[in-house]
Amino acid sequence: MSRVFAALATGLLLLGHASLAQLPTYQARPADILGAAEGCAQARISDAGRVAYASLNHRQRMARYDVSFYKLDISLENNSRNVAGAVRIKARSLTSGLDSLAFELYPTLVIDSVVVDGRKSPGWRRAAGDVTAALQQPVGNQVFFNALIYYRGTAPNGNSAAIGNALNSAVAPTYGVSTTWSLSEPYNAYEWFPCKQVLTDKADSSEVWVTTSAINKVGSNGLLQAVTPQPNGKVRYEWKSKYPIDYYLISVAVAPYVEYVNYANPVGGPRIPIVNYLYNQAALTTYRTEIDRTPGFIENYSRLVGLYPFAKEKYGHSMAPIGTGSGMEHQTMTTQGGFNFTLTAHELFHQWFGDNVTCGAWEDIWLNEGFASYGEYISLGQFSTAQAARQWMDQAHASVMTIPSGSVFVSDTSDVNRIFSSRLSYKKGAALIHMLRYLLTDDEKFFRALKTYQTTYAGRTARTRDLQRIFEAEAGVSLQYFFDQWFRGQGYPTFAVRWNQVGQTVYLQSTESVSMPTVTPFFNTEVDLRLEFTDGTSRTVRLRQDQPVTGLGLTESRILSNIVIDPDQWILNGAGSVARDNGLVLATKNAVTVTTLHVYPNPCLHQLRITDLKLSRAQAEVVDATGRVVLRQVVTAPAPVLDTRTLAPGIYHLRLTSPDGSVARARFVRASD
Repeated sequence: MSRVFAALATGLLLLGHASLAQLPTYQARPADILGAAEGCAQARISDAGRVAYASLNHRQRMARYDVSFYKLDISLENNSRNVAGAVRIKARSLTSGLDSLAFELYPTLVIDSVVVDGRKSPGWRRAAGDVTAALQQPVGNQVFFNALIYYRGTAPNGNSAAIGNALNSAVAPTYGVSTTWSLSEPYNAYEWFPCKQVLTDKADSSEVWVTTSAINKVGSNGLLQAVTPQPNGKVRYEWKSKYPIDYYLISVAVAPYVEYVNYANPVGGPRIPIVNYLYNQAALTTYRTEIDRTPGFIENYSRLVGLYPFAKEKYGHSMAPIGTGSGMEHQTMTTQGGFNFTLTAHELFHQWFGDNVTCGAWEDIWLNEGFASYGEYISLGQFSTAQAARQWMDQAHASVMTIPSGSVFVSDTSDVNRIFSSRLSYKKGAALIHMLRYLLTDDEKFFRALKTYQTTYAGRTARTRDLQRIFEAEAGVSLQYFFDQWFRGQGYPTFAVRWNQVGQTVYLQSTESVSMPTVTPFFNTEVDLRLEFTDGTSRTVRLRQDQPVTGLGLTESRILSNIVIDPDQWILNGAGSVARDNGLVLATKNAVTVTTLHVYPNPCLHQLRITDLKLSRAQAEVVDATGRVVLRQVVTAPAPVLDTRTLAPGIYHLRLTSPDGSVARARFVRASD
């Protein structure tokens, strides 16, 4: 077990390993310190007029079945957005007498026919992108059925998709190669194939067959089963994946690519091919050094958070003109505009966080993007220098604090710009992960939690509460307070430290202020203070900031000259201040005002109501009979309520801390259910 708060090099203690692909130390460039968030976010953001998700009624109709398999059998060329063919959806009915099939398809794409279990639909109704096809014969409950949807048309090209165009065709700058590619996140797969755009309904497997001119290659998900000659100088690329996949991760990329394959050899896993489709030989020459970093990245991530989740198939890249710093983590074959250190590291880590385990709602997009961004930090620490990793985190924190408002939680999922905010979903998400690592104080626990998350939800979706439960199991305490303030809360704390030394005693007092006091009045956190002495030595102590003003005394014979707040940048916090106060001794510290709270019902079951909260928000802390903190929550006026469902029956003490430092207490009983 290793402590992670002594220094950054120690914090990255697991990151050196002889089995990794041997590469020279990478000299990080300024673009790497800025990270891939801007480019990755930009690839997903446009001036889309309307959000393209199905109506509520249509989503309810789609909830009547569960998708188990997609097969796309379509024709595409590298210089056109025309698409034609058939999509097979194998699904299981979740209701008795399923008499219609609801799916999504862009309204300008023509439907020629819908065939379910060999019987043509007598007709269908379309409203915008919502399609409901009648069935000749109802499908019974829990019965599998096969639907074939024959369609054709030209995918839209007016930035109607939330990320530009879900199917696009353009000439790659510099290389002059015409390319057609897909980018469906978050709501726009329906612009190029009929589907059900529901995150929690992953297909168990998929196939993508694309017929194109023989000069082209087609990149897609899974393993290439065959390249089958077709009439009129065409070929059909037949890709198949046996892993669960979400609708927006199904992809195509079509161009006269050159192919370059390298391999990763993770410990305990098979040799993994990395299939790279580049525009031409010139592009391969330009990017080969960067592409060759991918095996080491795979081996390192596999060691830290579990074997590459699609190891029985492949990883790969298909180039497309989406911007040299942009990419999209299509499952087993990322689409990238170019290759640089942090972009490749970011999109690859998505294969674990986003593809293997996908956020169960766009409100929780940080589970995809925050972790992918943290993958950049991990990779810089392993393959570059501790200084480069530290600079990356410094820049991420600075980006977050340019604007104090905004939560990691996405409250408005109709706002695609907010979903893919580089400041909040990417960089504050990464900062949140870094603080979880600091909170555990143990890298073994931290990476074990990530492995548990991967194995528990492999091939499925997860929400923030699922990750929270896993980290609570490692921490051994409730982390509700942490997620209340850092996931749903807004802003950040700033610490003002005063100190004094009298004889061999050092007195420390830290006063916390916050940037968004009306939303998050207080951050309950630990923070490192590095004490620097006149003899050139130093000592780091961890202070528990569990109230706005807190302090401690230390026995120390060396002469203190300076204090550095959070020297290794673990906590998202503003530029604090340090000052010597010759009058500071803990004995003269002002007493905290303590009042008695009135709470009801007492005994309570699932809720405890507080009648006399004076301010708009306060931090609640519940202690059991042994003195152990078992619950932390933020309560808000005008009707403050404490959620007590997680508490076992027994006697508890409630402590309510307001931003001004005042404290109120109450005792209550949690009754048996």
